[in-house]
Amino acid sequence: MELIRGARPYSREKLKSNLIEWFHWLLREAELYDVRYPVKGAYVWRPYGMKIRRNVENLIRKFHDETGHEEVLFPVFIPYEFFGKESQHIKGFEKEVFWVSKGGEAGERLVLRPTSETAIMPMVKLWIQDYKDLPLKVYQIVSVFRAETKMTHPMIRLREISMFKEAHTVHADKEDAERQVREAVEIYKRIFDEMCLAYLINKRPEWDKFAGAEYTIAFDTILPDGRTLQIGTVHYLGTNFTKVFEVTYLDADGTRKLAHTTSYGISERSIAAMLITHGDDGGTTLPPKLAPIQVVVIPIYYGEEEAPLVMPLVRETANRLNEAGIRVYVDERADKTPGWKFYYWELKGVPLRVEIGKRDVEKRQAVIVRRDTLEKYAVSINELVDAVKQLMKSVEENLRKRAWEELKGRVVKAEDIEVAKAAIKEGKVVEIPWSGDNDCGIKIQELVGADALGIPLDADASVGGYDLRDLACKERRAELWLRLSERY
Repeated sequence: MELIRGARPYSREKLKSNLIEWFHWLLREAELYDVRYPVKGAYVWRPYGMKIRRNVENLIRKFHDETGHEEVLFPVFIPYEFFGKESQHIKGFEKEVFWVSKGGEAGERLVLRPTSETAIMPMVKLWIQDYKDLPLKVYQIVSVFRAETKMTHPMIRLREISMFKEAHTVHADKEDAERQVREAVEIYKRIFDEMCLAYLINKRPEWDKFAGAEYTIAFDTILPDGRTLQIGTVHYLGTNFTKVFEVTYLDADGTRKLAHTTSYGISERSIAAMLITHGDDGGTTLPPKLAPIQVVVIPIYYGEEEAPLVMPLVRETANRLNEAGIRVYVDERADKTPGWKFYYWELKGVPLRVEIGKRDVEKRQAVIVRRDTLEKYAVSINELVDAVKQLMKSVEENLRKRAWEELKGRVVKAEDIEVAKAAIKEGKVVEIPWSGDNDCGIKIQELVGADALGIPLDADASVGGYDLRDLACKERRAELWLRLSERY
């Protein structure tokens, strides 16, 4: 494999200067998603976007299935009598709820699920008899509905979150439930690592935890404009839901005990983060494992007389790649120039492009172009499959490395409010000393003019950092810090 042109990646100026405008452009031009559906906060997944989404869903299913979770499917309707049982939960979600106001002649009051804790607990009560039935670990990938009053954004802030993976687990005691919280964090790390995303792990402050949770751990990523996006959450619910739904089990000692529960969610926000993190002014780059098309083959010929010379090698190349298990597509459109096709597939994020022209036929070679760097290589046909596999691995590693370098470069420590304010304006995530008192934390938010992400739990990415084994963060490893940023 011979390098014939060095890296010359696209600029990211458009993306950084107006991220939402750029994101609308990408979704429209790359034919991923249509924002023109006439309901605020509800959008249409187009075929190419659905292929990306299905690959991400399969990744989510893989890591949940491997850790003993089982997939279920619950109805979209929740009876109000269930939804209203947990007081903090209804207080936190009531303003976001869509109510079913009419359904034939039925008079029952129903909620379109904003999340499923209150739907699942009554059924769990029927399923669990004794300690042998625990732990119970289920998940589903469904639509949830939030009556969002803020400005909606495609994939980021929605009224119908159509790819909501929610896991719900039931345990004998707090110790086992917190073990599950740690496992959930590890599952999410594996998912985001495969998506080549960098992330901060934060224990949300009391005033920003999930309604009905004892505590919430969140994954946040930093987008190119400096604002953070929450891409996953994990909640220890304690016995808050099992008390009101009377979810108990018969223990080995013959007594009935309240079960402890957790829940954790991830949505299409993770796909938005992936497209944006790996985006540039030419489009995006998809991680090879998740790309619907891993390699696009572009025939290059001029005039119909050259086509019979080029196309046999093009088809041989595609067959070799296909037989090796690589997802390949040959763009044979005669009404488009090779240059037009290059830009089209770069926009859609295909990781590798293979070009074959008349001179390549004479040399029995192909030219491979990486989407992430636009480096160009000449490779003999006999070595093509190995070269493609090697380059796909290199693309993945580069996307991941680049994302982590950018994230770590944006996290700073500040011990002065004015320094913190200046850092926020520069698109940084700031960690500032904190007493741990709620009123104090809320005041810091107001003074800095940013949102509190919470207490850092990721020692690697943080200048603070706490041991994830101490989920309550009662024992300090060092001084207590509060992490802040501008958030989507």
